[in-house]
Amino acid sequence: MLSFFLSLFSFLSSFLSTLKRLLSCMCSGAFLIPYILMAIFGGVPLFYMELALGQFHRTGAISIWKHICPIFKGIGYAICVIALYVSFYYNTIIAWALFYFYSSFSSILPWTNCDNVWNTPNCTNYFGMDNVTWTNSSSNRNHICENVLEIHKSSGLRDVGGVRWQLMLCLFLIFTIVYFSLWKGVRTSGKVVWVTATLPYIVLFILLIRGATLPGAWRGVVFYLKPQWDKLLETSVWVDAAAQIFFSLGPGFGVLLALSSYNPFTNNCYRDAIVTSLVNCLTSFVSGFVIFTVLGYMAEMRKVEVEDVAKDKGPSLLFITYPEAIANMMGSTFFAIIFFVMMITLGLDSTFGGLEAIITAVLDEYPDYFSHRRELFVLCLVVVCFLGSLSTLTNGGAYVVKLLEEFGVGCSIIAVGFLEAIAVSWFYGIKRFSNDVQAMLGQAPGLFWRVCWVAISPAFLAVREENKVKIFITVAYTSDWHNENTLTRIYFEGKKCLICLLFVCIRLSFD
Repeated sequence: MLSFFLSLFSFLSSFLSTLKRLLSCMCSGAFLIPYILMAIFGGVPLFYMELALGQFHRTGAISIWKHICPIFKGIGYAICVIALYVSFYYNTIIAWALFYFYSSFSSILPWTNCDNVWNTPNCTNYFGMDNVTWTNSSSNRNHICENVLEIHKSSGLRDVGGVRWQLMLCLFLIFTIVYFSLWKGVRTSGKVVWVTATLPYIVLFILLIRGATLPGAWRGVVFYLKPQWDKLLETSVWVDAAAQIFFSLGPGFGVLLALSSYNPFTNNCYRDAIVTSLVNCLTSFVSGFVIFTVLGYMAEMRKVEVEDVAKDKGPSLLFITYPEAIANMMGSTFFAIIFFVMMITLGLDSTFGGLEAIITAVLDEYPDYFSHRRELFVLCLVVVCFLGSLSTLTNGGAYVVKLLEEFGVGCSIIAVGFLEAIAVSWFYGIKRFSNDVQAMLGQAPGLFWRVCWVAISPAFLAVREENKVKIFITVAYTSDWHNENTLTRIYFEGKKCLICLLFVCIRLSFD
């Protein structure tokens, strides 16, 4: 049971899902209100539902549908394909972290100054400078763009350039670790997560203490906690809150089904859902202090406002802003090493969960073919993931990562979660599902949970999905079709929508 909790905690604490929540907090502490409400009425009920489904039926994401509603079996296949797509870009980000980890073993961190061969003429160290023009580029931005990614050799998605062999080597090492952690099943992965799940919390505590002692840290904390109540009137804040709680708790990815299927039948999955959700939200809240104390320190050193420092989004915060702050601390080498160790372990935890969802689903669906060939199947899966990741290792790989993350997974996984909630609550029947929970726990779910499963949780997923669809419609309807830039934008928006529709087609083709 302890291994189950650690596996669950480690999957939920992925650095990307945590980062998404922190970036949403850039609109200040007011975000916590919609975040908590969406967690109570949307995220946690769906989380509880998946744990109960996996524990009762004791099977993976594909074969579980023959017990629930066979016509929705395509959802299981869609979950596996989405998990495969996630592995194509997610492990590349871990490879970036491994590259930085290797580079950190130096008395002077390579992104500290502008004296390296890859630095551009406009490279500048922002710290301690009062006037920096918009044409200047920080030394760390130079490091990741010119040295790690060599993104200047790519003109975009139309021409991604060649594969970076250094990153390919890092990715090979990552997948080697993944294979030997998963090839024997929970016997090996359950032991590995004892390290990968606990180490990040130790590092997080160290970074929190260090951040709190930095000059200007209080400025970041104030920015993090001070509410801007007018933001609550913006629809985008509520929509983002719905998305972030969904991605942070992970229903729809198949991981919860896979992990809970190994639990004893009478395990208290209700307790598991409440405890892990609370720990997850608390971890996110504490992580905010780790990030924003450092952002306050950077604002103090640059003599600017915190919001000016916090403008970097996505992986930029992890690979540009935070490492730049670490480079200017006393003991920078030590803190850089432990920071990237934390990122690597958090990333590996999520990879373990995502690939285990595929493995469990396929082995349970085709036991005659794969039950005695797990090692071979895991090897083939890892090879496919490695080959599928090659496009993200190119000079323009960052563009591919962005495309897959936002449009190859985002819309699709929300659609899967919506269909899953509808299939269980409306087709399988909320009464039958409640009886299943009662058979395991000795008592049926309360009225609150039943109402959320039937109406509220599907509604908040539907609203989020509708918001994504509106993007393309708005661009196409309001744009000047005679403008070349507009046509290019519509072309790429259309390509993004086609990526999303791929998973809808997969679901329908298997129904």
